[in-house]
Amino acid sequence: MNTRNDFFSQLQQNLSDLIANSPAADLEKNVKAFMGQTFNRMDLLTRDEFDSQVAVLERALARVAALEQRVQELEAQLGQKSSTDEKPAES
Repeated sequence: MNTRNDFFSQLQQNLSDLIANSPAADLEKNVKAFMGQTFNRMDLLTRDEFDSQVAVLERALARVAALEQRVQELEAQLGQKSSTDEKPAES
């Protein structure tokens, strides 16, 4: 049983060494470097930055909605006040 485990361990090590020394490892490094450079040139943001901007926008939208409602209330009060201040026209 021990020799079987040794065989698989040795096989795994040999395969790892083979892949590490093959052009595939260089290709993977080159692709990662290329992609990294491409993403750095793009104007991207992280998920955390995106989530924080979404939260800021939600707070701003909530504040705008509250201010719109307040303006409507003030306009209604102003309309009521101006209608009570108006004198009926005499004939």
